[in-house]
Amino acid sequence: MSNIVAIVGRPNVGKSTLFNRLTESRKAIVDEVSGVTRDRHYGKADWAGHPFTVIDTGGFIKGSDDVFEGEIRKQVILAVEESDVIIFVVDVTTGLTDLDEEVARLLRKSGKKVLLVVNKVDSTSREFQNAEFYKLGLGDIYNISAISGSGTGDLLDEVVKDFNKDEEEDSEIPKIAIVGQPNVGKSSFLNTLLGLERTIVTPIAGTTRDTIYTRYKGFGFDFFLIDTAGLRRKARVKEDIEFYSVMRTIRAIEESDVCIVMIDASQGITAQDVNIFSLAERNKKGIVLLVNKWDLVDQEKKNTKKVEEEIREELAPFSDVPIIFTSVLHKQRIHKALETALEVFKNRKLRISTSELNRVMLPIIEHYPPPALKGKMVKIKYITQLPGGNPHFAFFCNLPQYVKDPYRRYLENQLREKFNLTGVPISIHFRSKND
Repeated sequence: MSNIVAIVGRPNVGKSTLFNRLTESRKAIVDEVSGVTRDRHYGKADWAGHPFTVIDTGGFIKGSDDVFEGEIRKQVILAVEESDVIIFVVDVTTGLTDLDEEVARLLRKSGKKVLLVVNKVDSTSREFQNAEFYKLGLGDIYNISAISGSGTGDLLDEVVKDFNKDEEEDSEIPKIAIVGQPNVGKSSFLNTLLGLERTIVTPIAGTTRDTIYTRYKGFGFDFFLIDTAGLRRKARVKEDIEFYSVMRTIRAIEESDVCIVMIDASQGITAQDVNIFSLAERNKKGIVLLVNKWDLVDQEKKNTKKVEEEIREELAPFSDVPIIFTSVLHKQRIHKALETALEVFKNRKLRISTSELNRVMLPIIEHYPPPALKGKMVKIKYITQLPGGNPHFAFFCNLPQYVKDPYRRYLENQLREKFNLTGVPISIHFRSKND
């Protein structure tokens, strides 16, 4: 089960600084592959073995300092509806404000776990200036300095206290999420799919957060669809579809095994499409890219090979994903999309024996070993696949710190070439093994 933590509060209290600290701490410790975070509003964090997603609600408020109270109210309502834990940030240097009290009123009614964080406590004298914030009626106060990081350890202990350890669900029934920007055709895809054989569609109760799971059985298929497109839009949040979509998309991606990422052929692949793709990739989910509305593309531009090359260029370095051109309106290649998603599900579950890995990979490594660094040779002794929900491989060698990203990518490409890992992000770790 995924956990979402939202950071809320009025402007300039340090929400983004805290967000950066929480997400970068994981980047430094956990992520072994260098990469670019393509969106500053959401990120992954990990504390004491509990991974979670962090949302910086402030990143979605338009207009920087000149923000209406209503805008903040809207973000808080959304955060309350979508999050498991809410971090409410206030500023010790400005003291309690009317807007802080308004946010606290909304949070007290929520029934959610709310942690009141007093930021910018970067000296002993300021530690005693927090008393007025007890008036907000939100219980314990956490004094922190988001810039220096002091106090964040105690805060994070409390954030993850009620989280379950991240146990990979090993369900035999695939969970497929259909994600993408508004108006790319997600609802039409689902409606067409579910309209094929209504009698064999069994809706089952979703989670408290309204994510709708539909069991789809028929035509040789059996899987759960995670439906975000069909969720009712709450009237009071309709103005901020971007934030709403991001929250929904994150939840759907985290709860899925495979994501069908839909893009609009008439628009081409956009920066936001790449954001959604990269979120699925960072979460190590299987991915199928569906290029919808192919029927709307001008006849002279209908060159699937060229368009596919352009898309893969945008998705690089992880471009080993199936790309399917479809028209949901004309029911073209919908079954192909589902068949491919189920193939990717199998690829993600692939387990390769240690003997097979070494038989295939060691001669390749011998033929093209890691480049020497500072005159020292890196010798890879053996390889094994680690347990987990997606393929993780450990390469044991004498000097793991000397293996650089280009060689890591070379090994990943070789693994993809020799074993069927299309559509699946893989993780490669180098570990120490001396003679």
